[in-house]
Amino acid sequence: MIRVLIADDEPLMRAGIKAILGTAEDIELVAEAGDGREAVQIALERRVDVAVLDIRMPRLDGLGAARELRSVAPSVRVVILTTFGEDDNIVRALSDGAAGFLLKDSAPEELLRAVRAVHSGEAYLSPMVTSRVVGMVAQAGQPRRQEARRQVAGLTEREVEVLALLGLGMSNADVGQRLHMSEATVKTYVSRLLAKLGLTNRVQAALLARDAGLAG
Repeated sequence: MIRVLIADDEPLMRAGIKAILGTAEDIELVAEAGDGREAVQIALERRVDVAVLDIRMPRLDGLGAARELRSVAPSVRVVILTTFGEDDNIVRALSDGAAGFLLKDSAPEELLRAVRAVHSGEAYLSPMVTSRVVGMVAQAGQPRRQEARRQVAGLTEREVEVLALLGLGMSNADVGQRLHMSEATVKTYVSRLLAKLGLTNRVQAALLARDAGLAG
């Protein structure tokens, strides 16, 4: 079972998210919170696999909560859920350690896919968010591209191959099939890449791959 915590200051929104999660046999809602501070506290007290956080909350917003969870409970995977799709929120969410980013007008099944994806170590961005991220990468200046190439220069040939496929948005299973490796081996490579490059999640790795010109 995937143990999920949801945090939103609107009771009606929490009820809707709870109803969606309740349709999945492999997902268990273990706690609800009305703000980010409460969400962090609950995550420390109970075993939580995935935290679904709204951005706009009192005391501590979702982005702040994601940043704290990365520090005090790094095993908790974060999905940011918001009505706001501004580029600065996307950038902050990714840099603060979120592995998923969904807009609240996404289809219910997207939330389930996001929870399952981040729990398995993947990343999940809604199609609208993905298009924004790709657009930001496309606008990256030459200095950013040069820095990305410098970062990947020290990787082995196999690590570069894995990173390039992450840049194409491939899952661990897809990477394994393409490179004839087991999924467990791919997970090991991804973890090694993140540590070697000083990155938090595979979304950041994908952006780096695109900046470095590895993903087309």
